Amino acid sequence: MAKLAQGAKYRGSIHDFPDFDPSQDAETLYNAMKGFGSDKEAILELITSRSNRQRQEICQNYKSLYGKDLIADLKYELTGKFERLIVGLMRPPAYSDAKEIKDAISGIGTDEKCLIEILASRTNEQIHQLVAAYKDAYERDLEADVIGDTSGHFQKMLVVLLQGTREEDDVVSEDLVQQDVQDLYEAGELKWGTDEAQFIYILGNRSKQHLRLVFDEYLKTTGKPIEASIRGELSGDFEKLMLAVVKCVRSTPEYFAERLFKAMKGLGTRDNTLIRIMVSRSELDILDVREIFRTKYEKSLYSMIKNDTSGEYKKTLLKLCGGDDDAAGKFFPEAAQVAYQMWELSAVARVEVKGTVRPAGDFNPDTDAKALRKAMKGLGTDEDTIIDIIAHRSNAQRQQIRQTFKSHFGRDLMADLKSELSGDLARLILGLMMPPAHYDAKQLKKAMEGAGTDEKALIEILATRTNAEIRAINEAYKEDYHKSLEDDLSSDTSGLFKRILISLATGNREEGGEDRDRVREDAQVAAEILEIADTPSGDRSSLETRFMMILCTRSYQHLRRVFQEFVKMTNYDVEHTIKKGMSGDVRDVFVAIVQSVKNKPLFFADKLYKSMKGAGTEEKTLTRIMVSRSEIDLLNIRWEFIEKYDKSLHQAIEGDTSGHFLKALLAVCGGKD
Repeated sequence: MAKLAQGAKYRGSIHDFPDFDPSQDAETLYNAMKGFGSDKEAILELITSRSNRQRQEICQNYKSLYGKDLIADLKYELTGKFERLIVGLMRPPAYSDAKEIKDAISGIGTDEKCLIEILASRTNEQIHQLVAAYKDAYERDLEADVIGDTSGHFQKMLVVLLQGTREEDDVVSEDLVQQDVQDLYEAGELKWGTDEAQFIYILGNRSKQHLRLVFDEYLKTTGKPIEASIRGELSGDFEKLMLAVVKCVRSTPEYFAERLFKAMKGLGTRDNTLIRIMVSRSELDILDVREIFRTKYEKSLYSMIKNDTSGEYKKTLLKLCGGDDDAAGKFFPEAAQVAYQMWELSAVARVEVKGTVRPAGDFNPDTDAKALRKAMKGLGTDEDTIIDIIAHRSNAQRQQIRQTFKSHFGRDLMADLKSELSGDLARLILGLMMPPAHYDAKQLKKAMEGAGTDEKALIEILATRTNAEIRAINEAYKEDYHKSLEDDLSSDTSGLFKRILISLATGNREEGGEDRDRVREDAQVAAEILEIADTPSGDRSSLETRFMMILCTRSYQHLRRVFQEFVKMTNYDVEHTIKKGMSGDVRDVFVAIVQSVKNKPLFFADKLYKSMKGAGTEEKTLTRIMVSRSEIDLLNIRWEFIEKYDKSLHQAIEGDTSGHFLKALLAVCGGKD
């Protein structure tokens, strides 16, 4: 098993086998490979139930007993992915890493992703062992081989990481944190061009504890996460390497959870990545990886491997995984620390929200009105001009254009646009032309019209708008439809779901900071309604009302502390508990509130991703979010989108829409990231 730091808890899934007898194991393996065919089940059962240290003893005893090399025999007897996995488990960790890197830089082309994954994630000690193992196995210098196969700033950062000299002191100088933040800011955002050397020096040498504080301070100082600056200032493999370093500094297990998810999502499986990670983390932190995987992707690592692989290969991977976090249908308890840290970050982060659509400089409503009239006059319509003007003006400027259009031509611009455009493009352009509150009011009205109710639209709008936005929506609804929003919600919904929506629609959320005296009391109510408290203190109906009141009226800052206290009190995350303990629309609206409190741009990034994934596109959801967030936080949504899904919102829209609708969406999106 891997050597533990003092006081650290073992987080691997593979343990030393009790009553270990290397000679007996060597004989079992020999018999499993003797004769025609091989007993793959016996091989995988034995190897996955021995630690790496014990496997090395088995190798030595095998050679002593039979004069043969065990790894060579396994290679001969086994094939394909199963063979790669078993042989990977038989090598000492440093030699396994050395083999992966040798394969990555051998032959035509380089596997940069493999280089990045290994060198960005290993500790100083692991790097030193890797360099020595490479020298021993291949009689070559690893640094020289990496230099020979890479170039530019990517090469320089790899060489820095290969030194294994990252500072390890947990005592952090606040002055040095501030200096590093300033140096990174000046090297990127404030500089014409980028001083890559500063990024390399700071990210390649400072301790993880120091860098975490640098990243937090960078966010407070610049209003954007360090990842966004790296994407904006760096490019190619160098950008990917620096982002991997940042992710590993923040949380190495989270980095690997993300890598595993991407290795198995979509069509096909990246088996080399899957094998490399499962082998390398099995005696280090695979339990932490599992917990984060379950929390982040709402499915267990075990279930994803089970659905994505087959045969002995699958059985071996599942043994390394060590357990199914979905089996009991409960939140994996040790993940509480991860959830607690997520809420802490949410509570202290002060991110400046930014839209993608801003007021146009040198704005002239007269010129714009004439250009729009010309674009719609006569035979055919000039959609390109319409998109270019409307998508690049703020909503306030669009209202001026509407007024000027009517003054000049005696015509209603909205009516003209409606008659000239059609389909998805018409919905998008007309949505952009409406004042925000009137647009939201219309979306709510449409959600309640006709047969059936669009509960998702009701939830998305009412659970995410500020008090001021809610009050404006109520006024617009009354003005446009001559009835109150509350009355329509009452007649179109029912039960607790109705009460929650009406509560949200009053716009009475507190706007101060946290009330420390109420934090624990509110967390206790949450624990009782979700049935994981030790001492329930009220009837169900009364608890539901109190829980609703807490989620619908407490300030976001207060709720972040409540949800953090909930983790401390119960060892569960409130979002996961709501998903497991509730159902239907009530569950969905409570989850939406919690997600919005935690990270509103991420909530919308998830909605956008889901609107475009799979067969078909939910154009109405896509349009509604692009319109409503374009001047509020769409830039932040873009950052969250690329961070979570490893592709830009621009790319997703490009791959899922077409024609003038695509062009208009990209104009609103505002950048490729």
